[in-house]
Amino acid sequence: MNRYISNTEEQRERMLKEIGFDSPDMLFKDIPEDIRLNRSLMLPGPLTEMELSCHMKRLAGKNIESGGYSCFLGAGAYDHYIPSVIAHILNRSEFYTSYTPYQPEISQGTLQAIFEFQTMICELTGMDVANASVYDGATAMAEAANMACKITRKEKVVVMRTVNPQYRKTLKAYAGFKGYEILEADYQEGTTNLSDLESLLSAETAAVIVQNPNFFGSLEEVAKIADLKAKYQVLLIICVDPVSLGLFKTPEEQGADIVVGEGQALGNPMSFGGPYLGFFAAKDKYLRQMPGRIVGQTVDRNGEPGFTLTMQTREQHIRREKAASNICSNQALNALAATVYLTLMGKQGLREAAYQSLQKAHYGYNKLIETDCFRPGFTKPFFKEFTVRSEIPLDRLNHDLLKEGIIGGYALEKDYPELKGFWLVAVTEKRTKGEIDELAEKVVEIR
Repeated sequence: MNRYISNTEEQRERMLKEIGFDSPDMLFKDIPEDIRLNRSLMLPGPLTEMELSCHMKRLAGKNIESGGYSCFLGAGAYDHYIPSVIAHILNRSEFYTSYTPYQPEISQGTLQAIFEFQTMICELTGMDVANASVYDGATAMAEAANMACKITRKEKVVVMRTVNPQYRKTLKAYAGFKGYEILEADYQEGTTNLSDLESLLSAETAAVIVQNPNFFGSLEEVAKIADLKAKYQVLLIICVDPVSLGLFKTPEEQGADIVVGEGQALGNPMSFGGPYLGFFAAKDKYLRQMPGRIVGQTVDRNGEPGFTLTMQTREQHIRREKAASNICSNQALNALAATVYLTLMGKQGLREAAYQSLQKAHYGYNKLIETDCFRPGFTKPFFKEFTVRSEIPLDRLNHDLLKEGIIGGYALEKDYPELKGFWLVAVTEKRTKGEIDELAEKVVEIR
């Protein structure tokens, strides 16, 4: 990696002369004078390489990362264990430096990796077909809503308020440009209020979107929502935590038409918010309406197996305004991490990670309630996240825990003003009994 730009003044002058400019200012001649800064940036002077390296390390040292802390923060990004072999494979140059297969015939390794990813997502969700991934879970959900509206030719989508707030914001941003209406069904005791949901459904509804487990960590009554789907002839979009599928029924068994979710928990670090990957799967009959790319397996003229971009709609490139989706790429490196993770874990390993997350989360819930610093938040069944109602102001609680080497839970009042004092706590298989006990002990001390 180049750590500096080595062009000399003489080289810069030659470059300017080659393009017919007298000075670098001419590169910006099309920018109106009145909006230019017209002064130097207020930056300190240059540093030597050694000084700069030390300076950047000091800045990086101000970051707090899960490697040195016990992390109980979830809310969409989770501190699951990542086997070391994943980084070893991802850092191989044939994967790390490749982008996306614009000439797919000569990108057989990349295509095979994507094909394996798609296959595993289908096995995990129970659906017929999956794409090569999209940008993140929020994008996947918004693309699913677009797809549902195109399939049904209807222009209303009902989404639960228990869906991740960031996902709902992304959905509304998409809907504003696509021209369909978003309606939100309220919740009751931590899961969807089914009466409110049904009151929003009509013959004009394209789809219902439910997250399970939902943003509060609670398990939704998906079977009852599926009954409403059949009654009103709408598509059912389920957003899932992939790790939970190591224990629970597949979305296909629950009646889903389209399944989406965030794949970060599958071998990808939290990385301060990204990059992540969204997975997207559906029934076979919706194949041609799916966003992104789909890799298929075939044979060449000699009968040898090979891989190809089976689906890649030309409208994404030549008639973008007509396209169902404008996603022309995929998160190949992140998807590869998920593929390696699922390969290493296998069915039993994923089940064990899910089981430990479930058991440790319930142990953590009971320990926190026993401190008398918390009351139960929502009492619905949960997977690896739960809510408790704190007697301690959450800003102070999280601040003081951080000083003790613990990353605390998420304050739900940031997105749900009516839930003041509700603390969303995530417990994955990485958390030990000692770490959970220490969390409870430190809470008592902070009180």
